[in-house]
Amino acid sequence: MKKGLIFVFAMFTISSSFAGPKLYIFDCGHLAFPDVSNFGITNEETDVRELFVPCYLIDHPDGKMIWDAGLPLGIVGPRQNGAASWYEESIIDQLAAIGVNPRDIDYTAYSHFHYDHVGAANEFANATLLIQETEYHAAFYDAESNPVFRPPLYSELANSTKILLQGDHDVFGDGSVVIISAPGHTPGHQVLKLELENFGPLVLSGDLYHFEVSRMLRRTPVFNTDAEETLRSMNRVEVLTQEAGATFWIEHSLELANTLNLSPFYYD
Repeated sequence: MKKGLIFVFAMFTISSSFAGPKLYIFDCGHLAFPDVSNFGITNEETDVRELFVPCYLIDHPDGKMIWDAGLPLGIVGPRQNGAASWYEESIIDQLAAIGVNPRDIDYTAYSHFHYDHVGAANEFANATLLIQETEYHAAFYDAESNPVFRPPLYSELANSTKILLQGDHDVFGDGSVVIISAPGHTPGHQVLKLELENFGPLVLSGDLYHFEVSRMLRRTPVFNTDAEETLRSMNRVEVLTQEAGATFWIEHSLELANTLNLSPFYYD
């Protein structure tokens, strides 16, 4: 890794004079797996045994938004030999390096509330949380039935201002940052589509897929909430991506991560 959409839907129109958002990418950890069969693929179908865990800052003229908050801050430190997870520099320190404080964040939106996406969520409790209503109830009221939810990682959000979503949501009202409902991995899983002025339309996958081969074969992890709903979401997001002519980034893809320019570089 190197340190460093026009989505044309009838409901979202962007003028030619639009000054779009900037997208910063942060390395918020890595996960290693000797066996990837729980992801619905076989060990013979891919030789990749590692997932990249990114965090994102969307810096829009009307506000700043965090998309996904990485692994838990408690594991931050030098990589240990044989470790199954590692996280070398916290998202807080990486934000500070570009002059951003957690209190500067206006909105947070997490693709879903699994531990590797909300690890630093409590640091952004002052921001307005954009969350699907189904995910809110699953993560805050029914977490005991799903051990992948870890409420202490996001307990401070209980008192945050929240906007409970019931589908797609245009964050800034100009079509440049749009949350797309894509349930199945969790009850209220969502993906993000961006309109970047120079880079073009971009879709961030959340955990719709974990590996490049997952997308090619349309495989779903065994731990998804609803496999059939996941497949419907895959189909919908793929159609939207194709119609928009968008670039599609699998967030956890190690192959993709090795090509990205990380903060302080940004995509616009």
